[in-house]
Amino acid sequence: MPFPFRPTVVVLASGRGERFVASGGTTHKLKAMLAGKPVLAHTVEAVVASGLPWHLESGPHPGMGDAIRAAIEATADAAGWLVLPADLPLIQAETLLLIAAALAQQTVVVPFCHGQRGHPVGFGAACRTALLQLSGPGGAASVIGQFESTEICVSDMGVVTDIDTVQDLARAECLYAARSA
Repeated sequence: MPFPFRPTVVVLASGRGERFVASGGTTHKLKAMLAGKPVLAHTVEAVVASGLPWHLESGPHPGMGDAIRAAIEATADAAGWLVLPADLPLIQAETLLLIAAALAQQTVVVPFCHGQRGHPVGFGAACRTALLQLSGPGGAASVIGQFESTEICVSDMGVVTDIDTVQDLARAECLYAARSA
């Protein structure tokens, strides 16, 4: 689908995944298998299917803010960004396009599903300087607070289904099976 406004999806795959291993996982959460494929593969497949430009940030970083800053530095000429943690394997390409379309008219776009805040959060080019100042574990919540943000309701449970524990993986497996049925 041709899309005039093309923000870059930055897939954040820099975390250590310690909670997953602590919960009984035997591998990094992004390598854990979900419906026969690694979690990361599901996330990347949805991003590729969206047709939007994308960047995988997988280098070692001390915190999420540092990873976001590195991804923005690597894609500094982008029209905007959809910041997508890599552990959201059920995200749908259509949802990425919906957030991108809303971002064409807004500075910050935050998806909600069933009243729960999700990802990816969309940031327009006006947020570039603030995103480039991020560091530490806090992510981009401080940037959301600096700009007027728009909340959009989506029906895609993938925006709120992250994999932090083996229990999360089992829940995602059930949601995946229900969606595929």
